[in-house]
Amino acid sequence: MNRRIDIFRGDITKMQVDAIVNAANTSLLGGGGVDGAIHRAGGPAILEECIKIRNRQGGCKVGEAVITTAGNMPAKYVIHTVGPVWSQSNKQANELLANAYSNSLKLAVENQVETIAFPNISTGIYHFPKDIAAEIAIKTIKEIISKHQQIRQVIFVCFDDENYSIYEQLLSYQCGN
Repeated sequence: MNRRIDIFRGDITKMQVDAIVNAANTSLLGGGGVDGAIHRAGGPAILEECIKIRNRQGGCKVGEAVITTAGNMPAKYVIHTVGPVWSQSNKQANELLANAYSNSLKLAVENQVETIAFPNISTGIYHFPKDIAAEIAIKTIKEIISKHQQIRQVIFVCFDDENYSIYEQLLSYQCGN
């Protein structure tokens, strides 16, 4: 993987990177999908830190991000971000999704993260169209890492074949490979 942006098909909880990103909910107390998998794999340390954050600031707003330990996972950190629930009437959905990616990378830079893995934020139970979400994710990340050379590698970890195919096509086209 010699590109700064890459894709991987599999389980984000197994990634050996500095930080993995969690598609969290506003409560930060775990849930289904990738959120539940990260809380289960990381163990109680993640939930304990999330409770402290929640007590301090009342959770995490849509588009924002917070950071905790990765607990029992190979990564050092988990950056929890909340993506928007998709609806055609939500005019801010695209901007909020871009904010989830950019605020995650901002925390990564602040914490000297060089390698980071993202799930496909909001494309599960939040029903964001996968193709639109992928375009927003790639565009946002390219803009930010062009300004922050510290981020050596961003990996989109796709749990399903459909997301993997979308990212593969977009990255091949955009990277000229």
